[in-house]
Amino acid sequence: MKKLSFLVATLFMGCFSLQAQTADEIIKGYHEVTGGADAWNKVQGMKMKASVNQGGMEIPVNVIQLKTGERKISYNLQGTEIVQLAFDGEVLWSTNGQTMKPEKADAEMLEITKQQIQDFPDALLNYEKKGYKAELAGTETMDGIETHKVKLTKNPLTIEGKEVENISYYYFDKESNILIAEESEMQVGPQKGAISQSLFSDYQEVEGLYFPFSISQGVKGGGSMPLALSEIIINPEVDESTFAFPEEEEEIETEE
Repeated sequence: MKKLSFLVATLFMGCFSLQAQTADEIIKGYHEVTGGADAWNKVQGMKMKASVNQGGMEIPVNVIQLKTGERKISYNLQGTEIVQLAFDGEVLWSTNGQTMKPEKADAEMLEITKQQIQDFPDALLNYEKKGYKAELAGTETMDGIETHKVKLTKNPLTIEGKEVENISYYYFDKESNILIAEESEMQVGPQKGAISQSLFSDYQEVEGLYFPFSISQGVKGGGSMPLALSEIIINPEVDESTFAFPEEEEEIETEE
């Protein structure tokens, strides 16, 4: 594993950025500098190990995503696995924070998750084939970095029976063409209407592809949760039962 040399990237992409006047060119440049679109298209799955720091306590986090749609995000709290999100292709579920029991998501969240399947490994890859539209939304300075701001309009979502826009904004470092931030409006949940923001840094190489090993997620202008990645495995072997809803627990609880 090695870190992406921003000096080399700057020299290479500096010439490219003079020509990158369209959103499509910027997106293609991003995939090129992080390994190439062909290599990204060959990725069938990813397994990530990370940690978050809460109150001085390091909490292990595991993320598994497959191209076929299955995914699982879980963390370990004092020896107990808590599933933040799991999807086996049909059932979406998580651990209820109060009862600590597995709980299925509602039909609306399930449909939203199914729509996101084609966004693996990222929504920008082959965006035109997905029916998405990308356009340059100008430039913006973020933490002292000059960026290209790209607007990606994805397929509309259906929320509470109404069709709503599904738009994300991506910020690319003008010099290196690396993605440093993503923003979108939250459409569901208690923070509906707020702007979700993810910040990316510390790009490192894994089997020829470059990933951000430092990710900070939260509400723009509010608090955020820094996620430090320690390992990424490309195309891991994963048992299907990893994503399955634990039906046996549900049946035992019903019998009681």
